[in-house]
Amino acid sequence: MGRPCFKIELDYPEPLAGVDEAGCAPLAGPVVAAAVILDRKCFPRGIDDSKNLPIDKRESIHARLVKCAVIGVGIASVEEIDTLNIYWARMLAMTRAVEALGVDPAWILVDGNACPRWQRPSRAIVAGDARCRSIAAASIVAKVTRDRLMAERARDYPGYGWETNRGYGTPEHYRGLEALGVTPLHRRSFAPVREMLSRHAQPELALQECPPASPLSHTTTC
Repeated sequence: MGRPCFKIELDYPEPLAGVDEAGCAPLAGPVVAAAVILDRKCFPRGIDDSKNLPIDKRESIHARLVKCAVIGVGIASVEEIDTLNIYWARMLAMTRAVEALGVDPAWILVDGNACPRWQRPSRAIVAGDARCRSIAAASIVAKVTRDRLMAERARDYPGYGWETNRGYGTPEHYRGLEALGVTPLHRRSFAPVREMLSRHAQPELALQECPPASPLSHTTTC
């Protein structure tokens, strides 16, 4: 499969927004979504699914997108993730991203298999970030925004490796959890964090030695 292009977008009216999110799987940090309206006559070259781009390339394209595209960013907090679950928090972040555009798109293309429950003309496209240039642009903005946010929070909570793992469940992150415990940015509804909290909440059972049994006794009590 080649790079994303405008082939799918051409079937829909403009202005068209591509929407994608970053950060559904990590154990810590918010989920971030972006909505991007590209000018089809003036856009950065090299736009691709953010997962296929090295950091320096993502940053470079992001800097150019900021200058020539209409961009909206939406965030769903850790508290909202734990309250709503990650699926609905993702939908909330995408809704906020579209609302942050400042214009009403004529159509919206969303990465994935479902759109938020909004009254907007839209279509969900599976693997959209690999097929649609507008969605791929949104994936870059969402990824760069979230990576920067987690790098900033790594300074507040050192020892978890967020500056490189961005909150994903890497060995370094798990070592930090074991050594330092759970932070306010950890998603308590996610199984690894929930299980760690449960383990640490269990009181340790005090062991009491029983005295040696008397040779004349048939029972021993502690």
